[in-house]
Amino acid sequence: MANNFGKGLVTGILGTAAAVAGAVYAVHKTIIEPGEQKAAFIEENRKKAARKRVSH
Repeated sequence: MANNFGKGLVTGILGTAAAVAGAVYAVHKTIIEPGEQKAAFIEENRKKAARKRVSH
């Protein structure tokens, strides 16, 4: 019985760790990464606008 409990405990810990890692990855892909891409896009547009102001 103790052997089954140990296997179940290890399986539960690994399953929980995998679920947490998946959740962190999903949050990164859906929230953090698009925000970083938008910030980079805005910064690029600022650089383009600055070049246009100087050239004209």
